[in-house]
Amino acid sequence: MDVTASRVIRLPPQQVADFAMDWRHDHEWTQGIKHAELTKPATEAGGFDAGGFGVGAEVTRTAVFLGKRIDYVLRVQEHRPPQVLDMRSVAGPMPMHVTYRFDQHAEGTLASIRVRGDSGGFYRIAGPIMSVVVRNNLRKDLRDLERKLLTG
Repeated sequence: MDVTASRVIRLPPQQVADFAMDWRHDHEWTQGIKHAELTKPATEAGGFDAGGFGVGAEVTRTAVFLGKRIDYVLRVQEHRPPQVLDMRSVAGPMPMHVTYRFDQHAEGTLASIRVRGDSGGFYRIAGPIMSVVVRNNLRKDLRDLERKLLTG
């Protein structure tokens, strides 16, 4: 699976990235996320915020996907605010690689989310519909991100 969704948000990249790259907001705009917690602070000196988030940090998420509760851990591979946040799963039901991009656009920010991964276990059975479901969820994520930023 390799799925990308994009949306133009009529705000500057820094404002969009400040909110979207903050794991404390994951449950406010990311489909199915019920809880997120920083479970390991950044390992790289510099390039992280006061909360310990940056390269090497790990965030544990609890979500519901296709009707099942899943817990997974994402480790930050690249953190270059406001442009890129790149994370890989280090624990969970399937290997996953998630990349957020926030690029300057004539109308504000071109926000993109790319998810790559292989389904296993229960999700192998759902494989044929996984890309469709993930793409729809990513589109909803970006819509909800925009709504949250524009309406508070």
